[in-house]
Amino acid sequence: MTEDARLIANYRVHVVPAILALANPPWQRNVWLDPAVFENLDHIFHTLFDDFCDADEPERFLGISLRTEEEVSLMRELGVALAEAEVQAPNDTDEEYLESSCWPEVVAVAGRLARVMVANDLGELVALHESETED
Repeated sequence: MTEDARLIANYRVHVVPAILALANPPWQRNVWLDPAVFENLDHIFHTLFDDFCDADEPERFLGISLRTEEEVSLMRELGVALAEAEVQAPNDTDEEYLESSCWPEVVAVAGRLARVMVANDLGELVALHESETED
């Protein structure tokens, strides 16, 4: 595995689960609204805006946590949707976000991005497997 491949894998192991969480409303309610569970929406925001990507300016993460221009475009769209939901959550609680009228759009964009990211990762795994069997 190349260093570039290792870097993107190390970032995506955080980003892809965050996107999958945003695409799954039943999971959000079962996990984020349970005070006994570590993960909440704040964790997702840190992952997507601070630690492993920047959903406001995702172009900088092409080749780091995002594989394609399509992923960059969808991540930017997700950042906009999350910002719109944030306006409707004045107390910044997970409950407010999940109840905002913008939340269905967040879920929809996250679902599209999740499908693209997972398909791209599976394509990379197939390519890696094929290159190893050729050796």
